[in-house]
Amino acid sequence: MNDETSAPGIYDVAVIGGGPAGLATAIALAQSGARTALIARRAPYGDNRTTALLVGSIDFLEQLDVWRRCEEQAARLETMRLVDDTGRLIRAPEVRFSSREIGLDAFGNNIENRALVAALEARAAGLAGLSRLDDEGEAVTPGDADVAIRTRQGRSLFARLVTGADGRHSLCREAASIELRRRELDQAALTFNVTHTRPHRNVSTEFHTPQGPCVFVPLPGDRSSVVWVMAPADAERLITLGDTEFSQAAERQSHSILGRIGVEPGRHLFPLAIERPAQFAKNRVALVGEAAHVLPPIGAQGLNMGLRDAADIAGIVRQAMSQGEDPGSAQVLSGFDLARRADVASRTFVIDMANRSLLSDFLPLQMMRAAGLHLIGAWGPLRRLAMREGLAPSWRPAPALKETPVDRM
Repeated sequence: MNDETSAPGIYDVAVIGGGPAGLATAIALAQSGARTALIARRAPYGDNRTTALLVGSIDFLEQLDVWRRCEEQAARLETMRLVDDTGRLIRAPEVRFSSREIGLDAFGNNIENRALVAALEARAAGLAGLSRLDDEGEAVTPGDADVAIRTRQGRSLFARLVTGADGRHSLCREAASIELRRRELDQAALTFNVTHTRPHRNVSTEFHTPQGPCVFVPLPGDRSSVVWVMAPADAERLITLGDTEFSQAAERQSHSILGRIGVEPGRHLFPLAIERPAQFAKNRVALVGEAAHVLPPIGAQGLNMGLRDAADIAGIVRQAMSQGEDPGSAQVLSGFDLARRADVASRTFVIDMANRSLLSDFLPLQMMRAAGLHLIGAWGPLRRLAMREGLAPSWRPAPALKETPVDRM
């Protein structure tokens, strides 16, 4: 990877944003042969949040030569338990999903985001076709033939396509005049990591409470990451507790299945919402990651969808350039929008309905939820279909990235 210090530069694609989705997108584009600029600050990942990477995401990271750099810092997810902890009169039975039932050693791996970002940064540093600007985008101006970009440090560059990986408050999305559809949820997610005295045995357990799910996801050793969704007022109260009281609250919520729990330093609180743009690409700008979709932390879909964004834009750009087409043309962007629309819409619908059915006090809806989970748990073909569709849409082909001769570190 080259550090770009001179201006102006002209690129096939510029990626703005250096989170996991942005880094993966830049690597995939450069590896596919596009002359790529990455505009993102170099900084260690700022907190201890984790991601459950599903098998499709791991396959993609292997294609990018990233996974081998962080695999030892991840924990396998072999079994997933859903436990109805609502205390309601009508409750769903416990449902267990085993990866071996669909011929997999694991559904995926859970990894701390800072370890994943470090591996992505290491891979990006070895790509000759990727230029890094240790900077932030300040202005993005789409034109007829290219997009003009100005950074905070006053650098200027041009790209035929800009990929916006710049998060929820996306400068790129605004520059492309893409409307955002947002719905606030009366929920907040509290995230933290814990140690425990009993082994997790690579089992992820999700407790369904009247306020939302609370999931304990394995980390290496006798550790787990926790995402606890609840009413905002309760989350604000819990986050202020001392370590002892907070650990006791987490242990009670886990029903002591992991033994004595001790909370690790670092707690984070996030208000929840559902966000989706009216289009995923427009005016020479394509959106990936949280610039393109924000969902509640249910079903491990957030970053996994972001990595599918990265795979799709890289594949579409590679195909366009191999045919001599402009990678930022309306026709190419229409292909990306079509590729992402069904995936994001279907995941958003399922997660939204699952969340609504859990929160609802409407008795017929509770009965339908309980019956549905009972059917999934009892009928093997439906359970296996649910597992496969939860990992990735069955109708979506696996990405095939063409690797160019690049340095491997």
